[in-house]
Amino acid sequence: MSPADDRGGEVARPFPPLPERLPAEVFDSHCHLDIVDTPVSEQLHSAKAAGVTRIVTIGCDLPSSRFAVDATVEFDDVYAGVAIHPNETTGISGDVLHDIEAMAAHPKVRAIGETGLDYYRDWAPRTDQHASFRAHIAIAKRTGKALVIHDREAHDDVLAILREEGAPEKVVFHCFSGDAAMAKLCADRGYVMSFAGNVTFKNAEPLREALRVAPLDLVLVETDAPFLTPVPNRGKPNASYLIPHTVRAMAEVKNVDLADLCTAIAANGERIFGPW
Repeated sequence: MSPADDRGGEVARPFPPLPERLPAEVFDSHCHLDIVDTPVSEQLHSAKAAGVTRIVTIGCDLPSSRFAVDATVEFDDVYAGVAIHPNETTGISGDVLHDIEAMAAHPKVRAIGETGLDYYRDWAPRTDQHASFRAHIAIAKRTGKALVIHDREAHDDVLAILREEGAPEKVVFHCFSGDAAMAKLCADRGYVMSFAGNVTFKNAEPLREALRVAPLDLVLVETDAPFLTPVPNRGKPNASYLIPHTVRAMAEVKNVDLADLCTAIAANGERIFGPW
C-alpha cells in the first residue's frame, strides 16, 4: 500500500479504458492482485495488451503474502513480495516473521515487502513498526531478496534504521514519496525509487522534481493497484494495464525517449528482482 492509499470502496467503480500500448515492454513492480476487483487472469491479459508483461504482487500480512506465493505458482508472469505491512505490526510475533521467511524461500518470491514505517495512519505502535522493519531487513539480507519499503511520512527514521541495520544489497522505495534532496540521498546509497500514478497528479511537483534527479538506472514504475490511478483516470480503480499513463508522464518529466525509459525500467527490474 502506498503513501496515499485508501481502501474506501474505490474498487467498486468502473475500470478505465485500455491505453495505447507502450513501445517496449515494462513490468509492474508493485501491485495487490488480491484486492483488484477482477480475476487475476483478466488482469494479466489486459496488462500484456498494454505492454506490461510481468507483475510483482505484494503481501501486507500472512494471508495476502500466501496469496502472492500461490499466484506465482498459478501464473507464469507473476512474482511475489511477502511481508507484514507496518500498519499490521501491532504485537507482531516471531512466529509470524518465521512464516514470512519460510515463504521467502520460494523461488518466485523476489522481495521482502512491503515493510517499513507509516507515521500517517499510525495504526501500530512505532516501537512495533521499528522492530518489524528491523526484522524484515534481516530477513532480506539472509534470503538475498530485495527489500521493498513502505515509507509514509517517516523518511528520517526509515533512512536511519537502514543505516543502523545495514541495508540489504537491493533496496526499493515503493511509491517513492520524497523530494529531490531525498532522491539524491537515495541515489548516493544505491536505493531504487519506484514511482506510481501519483507522479501524474497536478499537485505532485515535488515528486516530479525528485524523479528528475533520480538516475535512470535507479528508477522503477508501479501501480500500487487498485490505488493511485494515474491521470487521466484519477479516482477510478487502478490495475497494471494502466502503467502506460505513468510511464509516459515519467518520460516527459525526465526528458528521455519513451522506449529508452521502458528499456531501462525492464533492465532495472531484472537487476533488482532477478531473472524472470
